Amino acid sequence: MTMPAGPVLALSGGVGGAKLCLGLSDCLPAGRLHIACNTGDDFQHLGLTICPDIDTVLYTLSGRSNVAQGWGLAGETWQVMEALQGLGGDTWFRLGDRDLATHLWRAGELARGATLSAVTAALAGRLGVSVRVYPMSDEAVRTRVRCDQGELAFQEYFVREQCRPQVEGFYFDGIGSALLQPDLAELCRDPALAGVIICPSNPFVSVDPILQLDNFWQTLRQSQVPVVAVAPIVAGQALKGPAAKMMAELGLPVTALGVAEHYAAGYPGLITTFVIDGSDAALSASIAALGMEVKVMPTIMRERADKQALAAACLELL
Repeated sequence: MTMPAGPVLALSGGVGGAKLCLGLSDCLPAGRLHIACNTGDDFQHLGLTICPDIDTVLYTLSGRSNVAQGWGLAGETWQVMEALQGLGGDTWFRLGDRDLATHLWRAGELARGATLSAVTAALAGRLGVSVRVYPMSDEAVRTRVRCDQGELAFQEYFVREQCRPQVEGFYFDGIGSALLQPDLAELCRDPALAGVIICPSNPFVSVDPILQLDNFWQTLRQSQVPVVAVAPIVAGQALKGPAAKMMAELGLPVTALGVAEHYAAGYPGLITTFVIDGSDAALSASIAALGMEVKVMPTIMRERADKQALAAACLELL
């Protein structure tokens, strides 16, 4: 494999993005991988700051994630939730006992005045993760879902309502004043930056908040580094999460082409290479017509070797 010489930045949401991040961490030497995590999904619950995407990435990189479940920690227990339910408490967002320790520790550090960046870096160290993992911002940005039930916070839509409401659009509360995490801003000014990989995360609620924050996408485009995006839709289906359902309800084609069109319209000139699965090879010409190079390869990551193979192929494109 031809290894890019400089640091590599990955943009990630939760489960799907974390899989590719794990593959990238296996392929790159220590210190070379930087991961910007979506924080639009973050919310306050039971008096705690919950950061689902950051935690999913950290748990995955540390080898502690519940692979079968797709979220949370392996070997989890649920005594706190059971006791809370007995008290008539709010249990629609289930937090395992071990997972709660993460949120309690984070809440304590934030209450003492630490930034989310500092807390995330410290948590990574305690979990044995050497990769640099950043929140996209230290300021709060919160994804709001416009739907047939009115307007919902993202976790209310995603977890409490199980994605049942019909989506009409999204907006990101606070994004107009939030600043890009300082180390990410500095990384983008680094002439050694080898390139950016947009993981196969939900384009609307995982990737859009990162790219739109503080004109980040324009900063990346002006840096002229290669930007590789991996389609989260394979053969007309999302491998994880509600992306396909959202696309259908927004009137978009539920295909890898639909994702490419979304990126091309929202972030013209940003993506240099768009990666699609072999099952979608017939879409190559249409995607290329959007001004992106197209690469066809296996993108379904069932085993760790699959994650490593896709990561290596993406790094080759940088």
